[in-house]
Amino acid sequence: MDISLTDLEEAINYWRRQRPATGEECALSPEVNALADIYARMIFGGIGAVPLDALEAGQRQLITSWQLQRQQA
Repeated sequence: MDISLTDLEEAINYWRRQRPATGEECALSPEVNALADIYARMIFGGIGAVPLDALEAGQRQLITSWQLQRQQA
């Protein structure tokens, strides 16, 4: 299964609402930072989707949690 750039944006926004940036420097939460890394690589590489199994375990878990939440809504 792949995750598209659009879905990744939705997942990032979900985690931004769950764990907003903090401090004077507005540091991203670890969750948002992990997904933003994928997003940046996709944008830079012109990639529209990536296979979930190509991601690190923590990144896959964040996406899976977002997908489960989306299904329940």
